[in-house]
Amino acid sequence: MKLKCAILDDYQNVALSMADWSAIGEQVEVFSINDHITDEAELVSRIEECDIVVIMRERTPFTASLLSRLPNLKLLITSGMRNASIDLAAATRQGITVCGTASGSEAPMELTWALLLGLAKHLLTESCGLRDNGPWQQRVGITLHGKTLGLLGLGKIGSQMARVAQAFGMNVVAWSQNLTPERAEACGVKLAASKQALLAVSDFVSVHLVLSDRSRGLIDRQALAQMKKSAFLINTSRAAIVDQPALIEALQTGQIAGAGLDVFELEPLPADHLFRRLPNVLATPHLGYVADDNYQTYFREAIADIQAFIAGEPLRKLG
Repeated sequence: MKLKCAILDDYQNVALSMADWSAIGEQVEVFSINDHITDEAELVSRIEECDIVVIMRERTPFTASLLSRLPNLKLLITSGMRNASIDLAAATRQGITVCGTASGSEAPMELTWALLLGLAKHLLTESCGLRDNGPWQQRVGITLHGKTLGLLGLGKIGSQMARVAQAFGMNVVAWSQNLTPERAEACGVKLAASKQALLAVSDFVSVHLVLSDRSRGLIDRQALAQMKKSAFLINTSRAAIVDQPALIEALQTGQIAGAGLDVFELEPLPADHLFRRLPNVLATPHLGYVADDNYQTYFREAIADIQAFIAGEPLRKLG
């Protein structure tokens, strides 16, 4: 009898075409679910017979409550090697193996630049105006050359951000609690003396930190007040690193010029959320990792995870 595998949150209906699932076709029956299911009972009814579930990042949290209602689940696979929405302790208690996949940093870096450039050139205002037969040219764009990019975090994505900024002729400063002078020098970046010092000099501030107890709420009301009124904040990392009510207030009052956002505390973003309507927000629906190369890697390695699990030698175990 074949194992049963569900792929969740396949919004674009591409999961089954991004890799060769026929490689496990004799052993596993695979199907994808395209809609996002928020109700736990409904989700259980859709996947309760599954032995394997493949999830996309943190779109659907796998809490202790949900896991307890899936007695047939043996293998849970997440894209990437970190997923804060999985209760790993509960999975371990229940005897569920949790595995991950590789993940590229190029796609989120590129999306960050799309947001930054869109803000600098006022693309939302100008494009909407052109489509709606509005005024021809409404704003004066911002030249990146000579401006300062402040990077909160200088890891894989942050260091790639620095290289692109340098190609634009920007000054780059970086800060994080663990950033060393040696790392900053290796990236050709100036190490800011403090978070406050970085915020005070930056024309664009981009967040590239892992969410942790130390980074949660790192950009709060006080931090936003330390930014230039002409500055923009870009967050493609994790929503909780930025105090969301404080950010909304800063955007409404003109404390900062605008924000580019790809991550939100609740996703999909509620229809009535202010981030959908504020004129100085350029927002995208968590597209940072949604790219061809990443998807091919995710699903190719998910198949490898399943093959290894069936062989009794799980790959890329988490927890």
